[in-house]
Amino acid sequence: MDLPRTPSFRLDGRRALVTGASSGIGLGCAVALAEVGAHVVLAARRAAMLDDAVRAMRDAGWSAEALVLDVADVAATAAAVAAGGPFDVLVNSAGLARHGASLETTEADYDAVSALNQKGAYFLAQAVAKGLVAAGRSGSLITISSQMAHVSGPERAVYSGTKHGVEGFTKGMAIEWGRYGIRVNTICPTFIRTALTESTFRNPDLLAWLEEKIKLGRVGRVEDIMGAVVFLASDASALVTGTSLLVDGGWTAE
Repeated sequence: MDLPRTPSFRLDGRRALVTGASSGIGLGCAVALAEVGAHVVLAARRAAMLDDAVRAMRDAGWSAEALVLDVADVAATAAAVAAGGPFDVLVNSAGLARHGASLETTEADYDAVSALNQKGAYFLAQAVAKGLVAAGRSGSLITISSQMAHVSGPERAVYSGTKHGVEGFTKGMAIEWGRYGIRVNTICPTFIRTALTESTFRNPDLLAWLEEKIKLGRVGRVEDIMGAVVFLASDASALVTGTSLLVDGGWTAE
């Protein structure tokens, strides 16, 4: 009897580009992909933090390099991807949040959040896909979206709107690029504890509300995202495209 075998989670011989990789979720994703054998290009705006991350990863025995990049600069991003690619895996973790009451949203805040979360994400995925198509290679493109792409919340109108947009173009790209063997998906985390979000959890009333909404009773950790990104990047998810993987502790189950 021939038994089925689990597809490999390994990424040996593959090149991965991770944006927003100098800290938090992005750094966690970069480490996760490197742990399973990928050569990882860590991209972000903060050069010093990138260099520290790459040094630590190399010290751990992994293959990594740094790329200073602002995803909101579409032309510069396209040029960098063309010069450094093709990339078998993309994880776009670059993002921006400027939360506030929708009656008080400024045009400047709307444009800044949209330029990175939606426009930048769109054209980054396009640039990586162009490189793969030109090289005749398949790949996995992943955007770190949010549970707010499936629901919303107080003072989240602009942020939620951009993430809903990401889900929309992810489906469209998956439909178009499937014939090239390019898979396109998102990961949608709940509130994740990082250095940048730590101040959010200092409000005891807000923390209590979050823990009530998250059915598993705790906020997320970066490590909660790492397994998800390896799954979507690897052959273990070979038939998964055009969808979102919710890592929200049950928030959206209501």
